[in-house]
Amino acid sequence: MEFRLILFLFVASLPAILAEEISHWTIVVDGTTTVAQTDDNFICATIDWWPHDKCDYKQCPWHYTSAINLDLTHPFLARAVQAFNRLRIRIGGSLQDQVLYNVGNLKSPCHPFRKMKDGLFGFSKGCLHMERWDQLNHFFNATGVMLTFGLNALHGRHKIRRSLWGGDWDSSNAQDFMKYTISKGYQIDSWEFGNELSGNGVGAHVLASQYGKDLIYLKKIINELYKGSQYKPSLVAPGGFFDREWFTKLLQISGSSILDAMSHHIYNLGAGVDPKLISKILDPNHLSKVEVTFSNLTHIIRRHGPWASAWVGESGGAYNSGGPHVSDTFVNSFWYLDQLGMASKYHTKVYCRQTLIGGNYGLLNATTYVPNPDYYSALLWHRLMGKVVLAVDSDASSFLRTYAHCSKGRAGVTLLLINLSNQTKFILDVQNSISIKLAVKEENIGQATFTHSLKKTFSWVGVKASDEPLLREEYHLTPRNGYLQSRTMVLNGVPLLTDAGNIPRLDPIRVNVMSPISLAPLSIAFIVFPNFDAPACG
Repeated sequence: MEFRLILFLFVASLPAILAEEISHWTIVVDGTTTVAQTDDNFICATIDWWPHDKCDYKQCPWHYTSAINLDLTHPFLARAVQAFNRLRIRIGGSLQDQVLYNVGNLKSPCHPFRKMKDGLFGFSKGCLHMERWDQLNHFFNATGVMLTFGLNALHGRHKIRRSLWGGDWDSSNAQDFMKYTISKGYQIDSWEFGNELSGNGVGAHVLASQYGKDLIYLKKIINELYKGSQYKPSLVAPGGFFDREWFTKLLQISGSSILDAMSHHIYNLGAGVDPKLISKILDPNHLSKVEVTFSNLTHIIRRHGPWASAWVGESGGAYNSGGPHVSDTFVNSFWYLDQLGMASKYHTKVYCRQTLIGGNYGLLNATTYVPNPDYYSALLWHRLMGKVVLAVDSDASSFLRTYAHCSKGRAGVTLLLINLSNQTKFILDVQNSISIKLAVKEENIGQATFTHSLKKTFSWVGVKASDEPLLREEYHLTPRNGYLQSRTMVLNGVPLLTDAGNIPRLDPIRVNVMSPISLAPLSIAFIVFPNFDAPACG
């Protein structure tokens, strides 16, 4: 009876076994040269202004998650932020340029956001009271947040035609707000100017010539207000979608050393309601299309503004609050982690995820505050991937995405491997380019030394040979029960579940470094090589 049961189970699983392809490849990591560098606090998440009645596709997924009404006392929120041990947060979003700060000589009424048919994005102007600003800063200070705040760049302007706004920016309200912030001792890492006003804008836009003049003026204000201060915030702009001509002109008009970072937004998956959202996420050709934007921005900064760095100031994958049952599930991590890897290669210093909480694309659930799968993807990247980006050479299928960085806070190298294939298991050997080059040189010397060099090629880890086995650390990420739209991520076979709001331990498995890496279909893995000889890592 037992034999029949075993035979039945084997026969039943045979189609799956036969369907799975096994593909062997070699990955070569070049630890001798730095490709690019990110900021130490590359991972960033946003807090938006959208009120609870912001709705898309007959859904209202924002609940009470805006900067104005987010429950800062919720224990899950504090623990989720503290787990990063220094998380960068950007406060900003579509309604940013309608926010009034209730401080100083504000002449306009300061009311909450409300639905308004003729208002920008269908809402009236809104109000940030200083009592709420105090609460936000107390939370940020307690949880170790590094803050970027997006200022209202439309204040004082008027609509000229259609979506074009003109006139000089009225800085009075922003100055009073900044003075209050300084008087309270609140630390701001950076002030960002405006949201999605570049190019043709989204809802509204401002000409690059005017925007550049405003940046010069704002930089002067920052320098004056923070004169003598030990810490001066940087200036970030424009926080909009990339437009080559507009971004170029902005750098030319604003001039040298005005803008510290050029921030741009990315929603390369299209509308959140798109029924093809998942197929786009798993399509390597679609994921790679946005690489042109990263490349073009890098070129423009090098040519016209080498004093500035590149930021992704906001990226949620799918726009209009993200895709329900997609953006908050495991499958979205294929897009998210690939974006982080790709952006890093193009000198992006900071990557802000839309959102920390709110909409369908929040790292945390908008009502329960429980982490969604992408939260753990962000946390693992933050803990494992250092700021130095290394080159990876592989001729494997395009469905295997590979990225390499120096490990964070310790010696060695960390690989990010993403398997977009639903039927191919990749068996991977990782080699060090140093050892391969050495093997080629020694091959020309003689057969005896070539045998020795081959041994070094395969024992590519470490500087000195050792009889003790060297181990690597592996973090394999899969969805619960193999369901791609699961809201539960599984790490090395263990579901990541919150216990009374506590963030679970993210422990690796340790494997002999000489054994090949096995990457299952539709899975993700961080592989840490503590003994990898990489001169570029210092």
